[in-house]
Amino acid sequence: MKVIDHIKQAKGTLVSFEVLPPLKGKNITSLYQHLDPLMEFKPSFINVTYHRSEHIFKKKHDGTFEKVEVRKRPGTVGICAAIMNHYKIDAVPHLICGGFTKRETEDALIDLNFLGIDNVLVLRGDATKNETSFEPEPNGNKYAIDLLQQVDKLNNGIYLEEDIREGFRTNFCMGVAGYPEKHFEAPNMDTDMRYLKSKVDAGAEYIVTQMFFDNSKYFEFVEKCRANGIQVPIIPGLKPLTSKKQLTVIPRIFHVDLPSDLINDMNKSKTDAESEQVGLNWLIHQSKELKKAGVPVLHYYTLGKPMIIRDAVAKVF
Repeated sequence: MKVIDHIKQAKGTLVSFEVLPPLKGKNITSLYQHLDPLMEFKPSFINVTYHRSEHIFKKKHDGTFEKVEVRKRPGTVGICAAIMNHYKIDAVPHLICGGFTKRETEDALIDLNFLGIDNVLVLRGDATKNETSFEPEPNGNKYAIDLLQQVDKLNNGIYLEEDIREGFRTNFCMGVAGYPEKHFEAPNMDTDMRYLKSKVDAGAEYIVTQMFFDNSKYFEFVEKCRANGIQVPIIPGLKPLTSKKQLTVIPRIFHVDLPSDLINDMNKSKTDAESEQVGLNWLIHQSKELKKAGVPVLHYYTLGKPMIIRDAVAKVF
């Protein structure tokens, strides 16, 4: 079922989770062990991230260096199929611009369609570690809206090969990312809002937000979206803070602000267990307030912390 149909048919707030593909060298069992504790909450769908390959330099025996392409977390398409088969739950693969040509993207979409996967979350993706700014592949999509347009064309039976006439029309439900505190590359919120509006106009049916720790940021974001003519469902993305170290790591990586109350409570904690409890309590507070406000879905970024997520969701649903 499409994400948008789950939302339309729901009688209250739904729950969904997001997982990382296992590191190369691990098998699917590690993912099932991660997800099993969360299945009691009957998630409507599970997002699976996509990680582009990286280039590293390996030293050869003669002392020279060789540039090698490495993908540390492969298998997003296969993992989505496994999740749907194992749990009978809809999977939503992330589809990114980075690291893919348009032809490779089309092939991936065809694979997804053959597997019965009809949801995609469309993203540009991040720059690689050795890039100062995002660079698309030659003949690849540069922006998320370009990728949206490619998926939309396939939904209308338009393939890259011009000699394909009346091609099969896929039926993907497309979601996009939203940033309550602005995408870090956007010069201001108004500009970011125009970009988001263009994605919705291009066919995006729902928005999933970047994580935030101050619910007022989400409510203000939704209000601004509505004022700008964006009427699609806006799903809040949530993540627990689990250590004092994250007080600096999370803002640096994800470009979000942390509320003073959360920082103060975290700094008072004396052990790792106390820090986790502070983060758990904050996540429960956020979740309850958002659920009371009638958000369509509570989307949890599990990121290796399924038990904390389980404990939070158990207090909310």
